[in-house]
Amino acid sequence: MKFRFWGVRGSIPSPGPRTVRYGGNTTCIEVGTDDGTLIVLDGGTGLFALAQDLIARGRPVDANIFITHSHWDHIHGLPFFSPLFVRGSRVCLYGATDPATGHGIEHVMGVQLQNSYFPVSETQMDATIEYRTLDFDETVQVGEAQVCNVLMNHPVTNLGYRISANGKSMFFTGDHEAFHNPYPQDDPRHAACARHIDERMGAIDRCMQGVDALVMDCSYTREEYPSKQGWGHGTFDAALETAVRVGAKALYCTHHEPTRSDDELEAVFAQALARHPGLPAGLQVKLAYEGLEVEL
Repeated sequence: MKFRFWGVRGSIPSPGPRTVRYGGNTTCIEVGTDDGTLIVLDGGTGLFALAQDLIARGRPVDANIFITHSHWDHIHGLPFFSPLFVRGSRVCLYGATDPATGHGIEHVMGVQLQNSYFPVSETQMDATIEYRTLDFDETVQVGEAQVCNVLMNHPVTNLGYRISANGKSMFFTGDHEAFHNPYPQDDPRHAACARHIDERMGAIDRCMQGVDALVMDCSYTREEYPSKQGWGHGTFDAALETAVRVGAKALYCTHHEPTRSDDELEAVFAQALARHPGLPAGLQVKLAYEGLEVEL
C-alpha cells in the first residue's frame, strides 16, 4: 500500500511563492493498494491535480472517494474531478449523514452542482456515480482494503478513516481537535463529561492503534491554540502525543495553517519537535507536502 499527498493546506487554498515548497492546495490524499484499488481521502483543491494525473495514466478511472466532512476545503475540488466527465469511469463517494439535515453524502455533491454555483449538473456527467452513506464505526471492503471509520472531534460530523491492506495500515483524522473538559472539577457536570471524553478518545485510539502511518491535523502551535479553541483543529504537540500513545510508526503533519509560509511552517515544526526530545526511537515525524509519496 502507498499514499501520496495532493493537498496539505487547511481552510482555504493558499498558492504563491510563500507556499511553493509544501503546496497551497487543500486536503486530498491518494491511497493505492497492491491490487490497484484507488482510494481518495477528501476532495479539496488537490483533487484537481490528482484528476489530471489519473487521466494521463491512460486507463479507466475507478475511484473511491472518502469524505471526512463537508467543510469547503475538503470538498470544493469534487466538481472539478475530471473523471466525472469521462464515460467508462466510476466514482463512488463515501461519507456520513449530516445530523442537522438528515441528508446523506449525495447532498455534498448535489449542493455544489446547483446551477447558481456550478454550470454543469450531475445528469451531464458521463461517469457512473455512486454514493455510500456510512454508519459510525462501519467497515467497508474496497478491493483488497478494509476501510473503517470513527467519529472525530470537530464542529460538524467528521469521520477519521483507517485503511488496512495486506498487513499495512494508515489512519487519516481529517479535521480533529483534542478533547477538552470545560467544567472545573468541583462542577457536578465534570465527571460525566470526563467519562464521555474517555469513551470518545478510547474509540479513536483503538482505531489508530499501531498504524504504520498516522496523518493528523496539525493546524496550530501550542501558543496559537488558546485563541482557536473550539474551532476543531489540532496542534503539533497534540499530534505528537497521540502518535506516541497509539504506537504509530510514523506521523505526517498536515492541514497546514494557510497564513503560514513554508519557512514559518518549518520553524514551528522544529520548535514542536524540540519540546518532545523523548520520542520513541522508531517514530518518524514529517511535514506533509504536495507530491510526498509514502510506500508502506
